[in-house]
Amino acid sequence: MTTLTPQKPVTPRTEGVIPAPNRDRRTRRDDGGEDGWRELVDAVREAGRYPTRAEAESVTRIVLSALGGHVVGDERVDLARALPEEAARVIASQIPATRPLTAAEFVDSLATRIEGATPATARWDTSSVLSVLPPLVGDALVTRILDRLPPGYALLFGRAELSRAK
Repeated sequence: MTTLTPQKPVTPRTEGVIPAPNRDRRTRRDDGGEDGWRELVDAVREAGRYPTRAEAESVTRIVLSALGGHVVGDERVDLARALPEEAARVIASQIPATRPLTAAEFVDSLATRIEGATPATARWDTSSVLSVLPPLVGDALVTRILDRLPPGYALLFGRAELSRAK
């Protein structure tokens, strides 16, 4: 089983330098970029039980690309910062969506972008990618992202979605 472990932020130990305050923000994995991307794709391949690495990589790019259009502001910046370099580029290169999609609309939009996908397989693909993100980017960031997205996305990230008391 491939396990993605977030790298701890490095605090400079230079005399006279005051370290930046810890804002519970993770920094991008500094493992050559390509290795981090490979680990992410391998985790998606395992989560989604894809027969080939190429299929897992394609799904990862498509889902992250779509997510990049729906995560905005500080959450988008922090997400890109926490991901391997290639994944960060995929997220950051997207133009923000003009209107937020419900989780069901998001999955349906992915079904049109993933070759041969149905709504059911697109949901599987989406969850296979998004469910590997929390251990990589941290639960606090995922919670912030989910707070900014319409209801229904938590399940795609592998979380139970609790309804709020009225």
